[in-house]
Amino acid sequence: MRLVGYHAAPIPAAETGILGGWLLASSGQELPDGITTVVPNGGEALTGSAAGTEVTISGRALRVPWARVAQRIVVPLVIEEQTVIASVDGAQCDIEPMTNMAGEPRDTVTFENVRVPLALAAPGVDLEAFRFRGALSRAALMAGAIEKMSQLTVSYTNDRVQFGRPVAKFQAVQQHLVWGAQDAALARMVAETAAREATRGFAQFEIAAAKLVANQAAARATKACHQAHGAMGMTQEYPLHHLSRRLWSWRKEYGGDAEWSKWLGKIAVSQGADQLYPLITGGSAALN
Repeated sequence: MRLVGYHAAPIPAAETGILGGWLLASSGQELPDGITTVVPNGGEALTGSAAGTEVTISGRALRVPWARVAQRIVVPLVIEEQTVIASVDGAQCDIEPMTNMAGEPRDTVTFENVRVPLALAAPGVDLEAFRFRGALSRAALMAGAIEKMSQLTVSYTNDRVQFGRPVAKFQAVQQHLVWGAQDAALARMVAETAAREATRGFAQFEIAAAKLVANQAAARATKACHQAHGAMGMTQEYPLHHLSRRLWSWRKEYGGDAEWSKWLGKIAVSQGADQLYPLITGGSAALN
């Protein structure tokens, strides 16, 4: 996932594999050969009802990634206190094409009494787990994009000559390069740590921290890298904007700064003063 962000690849890799594929597999449903996407807010704006072996879905979902080209749209819902995973054929919905700041598809999908087979999620797979998995996917994407943005900035400032020497030799510019490199290393570290802990089991603390850190790093690094590029960084032909606009879009998805700061703050307060340091050093393993 980090490499997808590194190359600013315009593909629904997170939706098809990490999110949609995971939800379908967890509910015992067949994975399609084509593109799969997910309703990012876990069906919060949708209503669902179960009758026999079918689920009926109605409502309007906003900012659904790549819906217009998806073979299946996966909708996680809570119906009668059970997590239901609905696999919807895109042809059953009304899809209004929309885009995010980076020009990636973030479509509006309207469901009007859409009926699909009833499929229950496996234990441990629910809307909260989906939200954290989505946050992890975005943290990994952002880590790759910040890394590439930093490298691009170092390369450009060494090639750009002003007053008889590369602008990278000027101390004021070097400060921007350091900020970009620091945030690239920080974002990659937290994303890799969260992914490693997630493969071991419970990793909510690490994922929440990774998403918050990546969000903040994206804001700082974008500012530093565009400042070092000057006007060149704003041109349509130059690749910097493919990275920075994606970063500003991804940082809002699956939880922004305020949401994850509040979540981490509540966890820290609930643990108490004596458990704060063990929480910081031990992460999710230290949660009571």
